Amino acid sequence: MSIILCRGFMGMSQKKEALPYFELPAYADHYTAGTMAARMVDALGFRYYWATEGLREADLRFRLNEDVRSIEETIDHILDLSYTIVNSTLKSANGNHDTSEMTFYDRRRQTLFNLKEAADILRGSTDISQFKIIFGERQIPFWNQVNGPIADAIWHCGQIASLRRASGNPISSKVNHFMGTVKS
Repeated sequence: MSIILCRGFMGMSQKKEALPYFELPAYADHYTAGTMAARMVDALGFRYYWATEGLREADLRFRLNEDVRSIEETIDHILDLSYTIVNSTLKSANGNHDTSEMTFYDRRRQTLFNLKEAADILRGSTDISQFKIIFGERQIPFWNQVNGPIADAIWHCGQIASLRRASGNPISSKVNHFMGTVKS
């Protein structure tokens, strides 16, 4: 009997993957351009994790009116921004990513792992100026990453937080955004 329980438990744990940014990772012991940029991306990851944690199907469809994006459409936009962020750190050109067949969980997971990969690369970098945003032949300096995709995605996390509160499913009150932790 215990063998069956163990197998069942192992099967469940393999299905439930740990996603990054339940809490913010420890901060670096020194300040560099790379560690500061990485912390900005980590903070985005943490805010996105909690803005999207526990969303219901009704929440995903929720919109205040026909003139604004739904929560799901906002999540899709943040996924696109996360590709721009990670592609910059991978020194890859931006292109179209077919996300049409992705479930909400898949899109959420991909966004979080894109941000984690980008932050890890930035954290280890001594020269972040090499991470340009590439659109075809056009290369845009890393400065635009900060005021563009990173800031934009943080902004949209706030929109999701507001929209989900309006839909009756607010973010957990145990989340401490200032400290990047979750109360037990």
